[in-house]
Amino acid sequence: MSNEMNPFFVKGKIPAEYFCDREKESSDIAKLIRNGNNIVFIAPRRMGKTALINFCYETMGLEEQYNTFFIDILHTTSTEEFTLELGREVFKKTRSKGREALEKLVQVLKSLNGKFGFDQATLLPNFSISIGDLAHPEYTLEEIFTFLDSLDKKSIIAIDEFQQISKYPKGNFEALLRSYIQRTSKISFIFAGSEKHMMQRMFLDSNHPFYNSATLIGLNPIPMEKYTSWAKGIFEQENRSINIDDLREIYSSYEGHTFYMQRILNECFSNTEIWEDCTKDVIRRSTDDVLDYYNKDFEYILQELPLKTKQTLYAIASEGKATRITGEKFIKRHALESASAVQYATRTLLDKNIIVRDGNTYSLENKFLSKWIRRKMKS
Repeated sequence: MSNEMNPFFVKGKIPAEYFCDREKESSDIAKLIRNGNNIVFIAPRRMGKTALINFCYETMGLEEQYNTFFIDILHTTSTEEFTLELGREVFKKTRSKGREALEKLVQVLKSLNGKFGFDQATLLPNFSISIGDLAHPEYTLEEIFTFLDSLDKKSIIAIDEFQQISKYPKGNFEALLRSYIQRTSKISFIFAGSEKHMMQRMFLDSNHPFYNSATLIGLNPIPMEKYTSWAKGIFEQENRSINIDDLREIYSSYEGHTFYMQRILNECFSNTEIWEDCTKDVIRRSTDDVLDYYNKDFEYILQELPLKTKQTLYAIASEGKATRITGEKFIKRHALESASAVQYATRTLLDKNIIVRDGNTYSLENKFLSKWIRRKMKS
């Protein structure tokens, strides 16, 4: 295999020529932002929210018109961590604009006076702030918004996995953040989240601070025929071929989740020489290779789970989409202990984001983990 670029990108920013579809969504986003709206994205993880936001920033002219920021708060657990993530992102982007802008930011962050380290070569401050330095994160957060409001250009802040803020121990953070956002005059927000029911409750329930504060955009899978014909075209463009029915099978296997399809096709492309066909055998071998890459990660996840929780996970994985999991038939079919044991295991798996629930249906959040477990059960 040559060292040529693999056209099926699985990380980082995707060049426009290798970005599949999403014309309507990107056009809607740009239009809403330019008209001063906030946006809510609700879509499962790995459906392509991050890639779409970055694509809009780069190709719809938003980076030229706005200061653009993006943070992922999935692994944050407190107001302090949220503030730290946003602070780092704003500091990083401001630093790239030069000394004057950076010095202005440092002056505005009065709650962090004396907390900055300095680069010995440039004598410019570094954002070497730790959680312990945020004695009053609510003040620091307000200062960040004040700074952004003072800039010549308007700003866009995209916050991925936004539902996480509802899990912070200080229960008033939703109301606090909403009050700051209401006072900003030059910032638009993109709130992206993967936990559907939680995001809907935050933005559609009149009892919540963010009620009716943003326009909802659903991010559905790219239609099968669009994605598969695009992928086939990419192979042909690179002097390779792949059967359209095989592409449809990959699409169905991962229910149109962009990341998983891209990762499999990235490996398939890597295993297909120029002028060759990507056959079923190549696809099968490529899928096994991808799953093997995750061996250590997935083994660690299983090692951390108690036996009964692991048994429930295996039962859900074996069915792909499991319903009535506390029912007698499900418990007998998978030799589980009891309904109460399944309930406890399910809560644990949900808390760890290992499984997801859609109504009364349960499935594994990571589709590669689901396939890996099923493969393991057959071996």
